[in-house]
Amino acid sequence: MKRLLMATAAGIMAGAVLTTQVTGPLVAQEGRSSSVYEQLDLFGEIFERVRAQYVEDVDTKKLIEAAINGMLTSLDPHSSYLSPEDAENMQVQTRGEFGGLGIEVTQEDGFIRVVSPMDGTPADLAGIEAGDFITHVDGESVLGLTLNEAVDRMRGPVGSEIVITVVREGVAEPFDVSIIRDTIKLTAVRARTERDAIVLRVTTFNDQTFSNLEASLKEKAEALGGMDKVSGIVLDLRNNPGGLLTQAIKVSDAFLDKGEIVSTRGRNVQDGERFNATPGDLAQGKPIVVLINGGSASASEIVAGALQDHNRAIVVGTRSFGKGSVQTVMPLRDNGAMRLTTSRYYTPSGRSIQALGVSPDIVVEQPRRSARTEETEETPPRRPGRFEADLRGRLSNDSLSEDEIKLIEEERKRAEEVARLREEDYQLAYAIDILRGLAVMGNGGKE
Repeated sequence: MKRLLMATAAGIMAGAVLTTQVTGPLVAQEGRSSSVYEQLDLFGEIFERVRAQYVEDVDTKKLIEAAINGMLTSLDPHSSYLSPEDAENMQVQTRGEFGGLGIEVTQEDGFIRVVSPMDGTPADLAGIEAGDFITHVDGESVLGLTLNEAVDRMRGPVGSEIVITVVREGVAEPFDVSIIRDTIKLTAVRARTERDAIVLRVTTFNDQTFSNLEASLKEKAEALGGMDKVSGIVLDLRNNPGGLLTQAIKVSDAFLDKGEIVSTRGRNVQDGERFNATPGDLAQGKPIVVLINGGSASASEIVAGALQDHNRAIVVGTRSFGKGSVQTVMPLRDNGAMRLTTSRYYTPSGRSIQALGVSPDIVVEQPRRSARTEETEETPPRRPGRFEADLRGRLSNDSLSEDEIKLIEEERKRAEEVARLREEDYQLAYAIDILRGLAVMGNGGKE
């Protein structure tokens, strides 16, 4: 009898604990809901007072859009509200053609920071650099503006002039840059050959990127006589601000046979995704050097991180931008959209590059253009008659055949081309040198 009572008492106590455990969260949830409704009532009260008592008539639509955008931008620099016009512009950009200056920007400390200028665009030709801060547009401060408002100020008719004020690290005073707006036509991938290496310059990750890369690599390999004749590939991701996650995965997959490319993790564990490589390597195992810098962001960092973690490429340059989050664009009922940060991404080794960036295997700084120009101007031209071969009546070299002399002259010409490239683009020349060294090692020290 006592046992039964004890069991019953225990049952009652357990029931009491269970009831408390269920009721507690319900009460807390009701409290939170009540608080949210109170805050929404407060918002409605403020909205009505502004509409009725502000010193001037207000556009209620713009007022609500500003409130929505303020809510989103308070979360992080990459979440925002897109008006119907902005949403349409974003879709056009992913297709690779739009009007503007050709810069990818973000907001930092109230000012506009240049993530990267896009190759061949008005901003690039005007000398805008990654890391520049834009403080004024046509003499008006951007301080206090949202990112979208500042971008709107920089937009305008094709052919019109804009003057932006720039603050640059290492330059004592702010300076003005005049830029003529133009239609921006992005070529996602530009390819060229440097000796027997293929250089793939990837400028953005839009709908065209992977197909452009695949076609360009095939074309340049055929021009060199097939992939067997290629010493290696330089994947140039410098000043690439990113773009579509799907394209970053495809580009990474192009050079990987297997393994994870990237994983994303959201607020809920079940929302996480993993993306793996499929068999097939477009480069057929040839060595790869990836070039990055502070303007390499988002999708660029996914590619660099994946190839680095799989030891498929040597990453050269300077630390990347460090944008390790994924934004989902959600259409809204007014034909606008909400860009919301929904997850972080992780490289195959499980590291997040958020705010840290991808660290290169070999750090190589790029000299500033102005410094290189000054050095070039100060370098005296080569004097005639500087070498024995330039002297009239010189003795000939009787120890080498004509073919051997021709080979030496070709080697000298190639060395001069490398020196020229080093003047034009030091980081790229360094990458080519790495591929050349790997090719020599692969051939047992012989070329």
